[in-house]
Amino acid sequence: MEKMAAVLIGAGMIGESHVRALSGLRDQIGLAAVVTRRPEGAMYLAEHYAGERPVFTADLEAVLADPAVRMVIVATPPSVRIDLIAAIAAAGKHVLLEKPVARNLAEAEEVVKICADAGVSLGMVLQHRASLPAKAAAELVAGGTLGALGHVEIIAQLWRDQSYYDELGRGTYARDGGGVLLTQAIHSIDLALSLTSPVSEVQAMTCATPLHQLEAEDMAVVGLRFACGAAGSLVASTASFPGADEMVKLHFSHGSLAIGRRRLDIHWRDGRHEVVGYGIGDAGPSPENYIWHQGVIADFAEAITQGSAPMATGEAALAAHRLIDAIERSSRSGAKVMVGAA
Repeated sequence: MEKMAAVLIGAGMIGESHVRALSGLRDQIGLAAVVTRRPEGAMYLAEHYAGERPVFTADLEAVLADPAVRMVIVATPPSVRIDLIAAIAAAGKHVLLEKPVARNLAEAEEVVKICADAGVSLGMVLQHRASLPAKAAAELVAGGTLGALGHVEIIAQLWRDQSYYDELGRGTYARDGGGVLLTQAIHSIDLALSLTSPVSEVQAMTCATPLHQLEAEDMAVVGLRFACGAAGSLVASTASFPGADEMVKLHFSHGSLAIGRRRLDIHWRDGRHEVVGYGIGDAGPSPENYIWHQGVIADFAEAITQGSAPMATGEAALAAHRLIDAIERSSRSGAKVMVGAA
């Protein structure tokens, strides 16, 4: 594959993960620039990049005018997405976007339309799909040997200290669009939905627990009904000290899958137990995260070159947004809600 020039927009806490991932891909993808409102405060990122030092700049227009740049990684808060992506798409650059797509479903649909209308690819950094356990699970599900899906468990019981929410705007609807569902649990939600039929209806309760001060939710408990007839549950929290491994469990007629961050357990109904992975890791940051980001970025670059769909498209990510929208509506009304219905 011909070496491709990439740009990173945003130098927040996830910026280091992208720079480390790009460092490992520097022979295939060069990091040409890091665009941020305060370039001097982002220059520390160069310490994590082994290739030629990127330009640090606030001049997005100049960066987008560079014909060598083909892909732009957007890692800004959701509150500044739409105009930014419109400018990138108008310049003909392909967009790899940190989750979520936007603050709410309507904005997310607008982002997807902007890129489609401009004829540029929109990929999502939903890196859990790139993990070894997730890829092995996807292969098994696609093979059909597990039988019919009957029960789904989505578990994201995490912990964030109050200092996390003390950052200006974090956990607010204006900046983030929500709380644990959009910011953390969306990874597990997306992974589950990539392996199941769509969710047709939900019954939900969400709230902010007394353990945090934030505008949006830090806890959600949801009953799910899938289009295929399967039933399920979603439990998500950033108030579950000390935090646990995120998990998606899929129970089929011939066996069950337990998909963790570092390990896939396969329990067959005939008594066999198979393991794919390398042990059980904790819920905190680990080197695997950089590897997963590398997988997403490399896949996106290849998709651009081949003219194919990336691992997680913006359109596919709308499934998680539609589900989260339905969960929020159900929680507000106290009633069962159909996913996708107004």
